[in-house]
Order: sequence, then C-alpha cells, then structure tokens
Amino acid sequence: MKTIKITDITLKKLSEDREVSLLFREKSAIANCADALGVNAIELPGVKNLREDTIIYKTIAQNVQKATLSVPVGFNKEDVESVWECIKDAKKPRLQVELPVSTIQMEYTYHVKQAVMLEKIAELVTEAKKYCDDVEFSALDATRADDDFLVAAVKEAEKCGAGIVTICDDAGVSTPEDIANIVAKLKEAVNIPVYVQVSDRINMGVASAFSAISKGADGIKCAMTGKDALLTGEISDAISVCGAQIDAEINLDTTKIHASIDDMLSNINHESYENEKTVSEKKKILLDSDSTMAQVSQAAEVLGYDLSDSDMGNVYKALMQVCEKKGAVGSKEFEALIASSAMQAPSTYHFETYTTTSSNVTSSMSQVILKCNDEIMSGVANGDGPIDSAFRAIEQCVGHHYELDDFQVQSVTEGKEALGSALVRLRNNGKLYSGNGTSTDIVAASIRAYINALNKIVFEEE
Repeated sequence: MKTIKITDITLKKLSEDREVSLLFREKSAIANCADALGVNAIELPGVKNLREDTIIYKTIAQNVQKATLSVPVGFNKEDVESVWECIKDAKKPRLQVELPVSTIQMEYTYHVKQAVMLEKIAELVTEAKKYCDDVEFSALDATRADDDFLVAAVKEAEKCGAGIVTICDDAGVSTPEDIANIVAKLKEAVNIPVYVQVSDRINMGVASAFSAISKGADGIKCAMTGKDALLTGEISDAISVCGAQIDAEINLDTTKIHASIDDMLSNINHESYENEKTVSEKKKILLDSDSTMAQVSQAAEVLGYDLSDSDMGNVYKALMQVCEKKGAVGSKEFEALIASSAMQAPSTYHFETYTTTSSNVTSSMSQVILKCNDEIMSGVANGDGPIDSAFRAIEQCVGHHYELDDFQVQSVTEGKEALGSALVRLRNNGKLYSGNGTSTDIVAASIRAYINALNKIVFEEE
C-alpha cells in the first residue's frame, strides 16, 4: 500500500485569508500542532517583513521536531539567501520555488511570457539548490495552464535540481477528472514525486485528492482550517475509510486529529472589540535585542502610550534585559514592560486590605481599604464579579471614575499556588496610564495593578 505524504499549509492559508495577522504564539501553536499530528512537511508563508519573519521562523524551526519546514523563496534571486537564513536551523529545511504557469497569471501578475518564466524557474531553482538540497517547485494555477508549457516547466525544474513538483488548483474550479489527467501527464514526464494542492471551493476537495492519488500522486497538501482548503480532518477520515480502494494510506495520528485541531483553533483569536487595523498593527509588534530606541518608541505609540524620554530609557533598558533571556517580545509582553518600567510614581494611595463576596445568583460586593497620607479610606460597591466590584470600591475611595481601557490577567508560574500577574490600563484626559500587580490572589493582583496606574495619574496631575 502506498503511503501518501501530507503537507500542512494552514499557516499559509490563514496568512492569505485573514486581514488581521496571527500572533507570534498562534503561529507557533499551529506549527507545533501540525508537527504533533505527524504531517510530513509544514509550509510557512512567504517572507514579507524580513526582520520580523526571521525571528518567528527561526523560533518555529527550533520547535518543529519531525516535519520538514518549507518556505517560498520569492520572485527575485537576491532574496533566496535571506529566506534561507530564516529556516536553515530547521532539522529538515526545504526551499520552495512558487511561480505561476498559466498565461493569465504570468502575463497579468508578473508581466512575463512563457520563455521568460522558464528562465525564471531555472534561475530560482538553481539558486535555491546552492543553499538547500531539498528544493520544491510549485506550479501555481497549474489547472489553467497550457499542458505543454506545464510539462516543460516541471521538466525544467527537475533538470535544475528540484526534488518535488506540486500542481496547484488556485482557481478552484477543476473537476476530479481534470486533476487526475494533469497528474497522469506529469508522472509520465518527470521522475520526481508529484504533489497536488487541490481546492474545496466547489466541495470536491476530497474527490479531487482521491482522483490524483489514483493516478499516482505522491503527496497531498491540506490545511487544518482555511477558506476553500482541503481540510486535514476530512482527507484523514476519507482515507481511513476508503483508502484501501485506491491502495493508499497516510501516517497522520487519526485518533487525536480532530481533538488536537479543535483545541488549537480555540486558541486563535478570531475577532476583537477593536478595529481590525488597530489590532493588526498591535500584532505586528515584535521587538528583540537588535531593536533601536526609535523602533521601541514607535511600538509604544502604536499601543497608545506617550512616554517621556526618561520613561522610554527605562522601558528600553528593561526590554534589552528581557530579550537577553527570551529572544523577543510581542505586544502583550511589551505592554507589561511599560507598566512595570515607565513612570514609577510615588505611592500616593497604598492598598491595605480587601473583602469580597461572590455568588452565581447575586452580584458581587467588595470592600477595599486604602491609605493616603495616614488617612484610612474605605469603599464598598457592587459589581459584575469580585474584580469589577473591587474596582468600583476603589473609585468610591478616591471619589473619581476613570475609564478602564484594558484589563489583562495571566499566570506567571505554574501549579495550584501559581503567581498571577494583572495589567490595568486607565485613560485620563485622553492619555493612557498602565499599572501591574502580582499576587497568588488574582483579585489582590488586579487591585494592586489598578492602584499602580492610579498613582501614576495622581503623580502627573500634581
């Protein structure tokens, strides 16, 4: 029975489909999930921001243990080396040459004719081969290409060193018979493995994959999620039930495939209360030890902070210390650094004690006691949960309401006595003030964070 190679293209599909980019941790989680399921290869999106993508791809390359890691080299020969630097540390790196072979794509997207495209295929495959033994040629929009040119293109790629060729149904309107006929022609033309990337746009993804396999296809590309993509769970289920009919099997862990994918997808942010442009800009924040003061300042402005030169210096120093140990930080970690490093104001208000009652049938009630210039202040308030009522009680103490711009809670350590960290952002007169607090009691941590931000507001007003 023939074992069909499975390539995961989830990261590439989501990069194409989503206006809001994935977080650093989300990209890593997707790659780790695919690797754990036993896919043979994982495709990464093309490099857009070299500095940012290099950090992300190098991290993924270190984490992926079993699968081949593949990344497109772009359209220019000069970009191949920089793309190689992104994944050269992977256990099994692969460079991918992606070029269109249909007349409409060649002429209207790249403005070249067939002869020039053949030269470009040869140029890029040859250049990629200098850096990596494993090179793949993906024939984009292959289902709308002239058959003779498609054959010529894959032969050229094979001659220049490509070890795999993939035909892609980008239009998504080909029937299973169309896919099967193309695979049959290419299997006769070349001696290297032929993969297919079918579309499920007209709900024929599984049928097209089966037809391709029946004509000799060696690999299938699928995604755990993504618009019009052949889904990993569906092709896995189909081959488990009907694989014997086409004498084919796959090595995916079918026993946990659906549970693993559902768990992974549940951790991907699908929507946000903020507008997509703002969210997208925040998710692009990725700072490391090579970041300049200007880049750090710009990242702070994206998050909404107007920091003084002194505060920016403190934040920059703290960032460099963290990056020495962690490598890079995203928007959430950077905001926590701002909260803990910028504008360390004297403690006008001191947190003394709190008491709260909470129930699933009544609203929560909290009493918070603060100390200000030897004066004891007490506030009592109801709220939607113990933290909301505690914040309202603080407002009673100080006699002022501040807009709560953001509130985050996360675990710092593990175990039942884990240390929790809270981040609070208050807005006053259009300016943001952030505070953080830590405690094994998450309500106390949240109160400390609120007081920390409050003291910054009072200090600046005075």
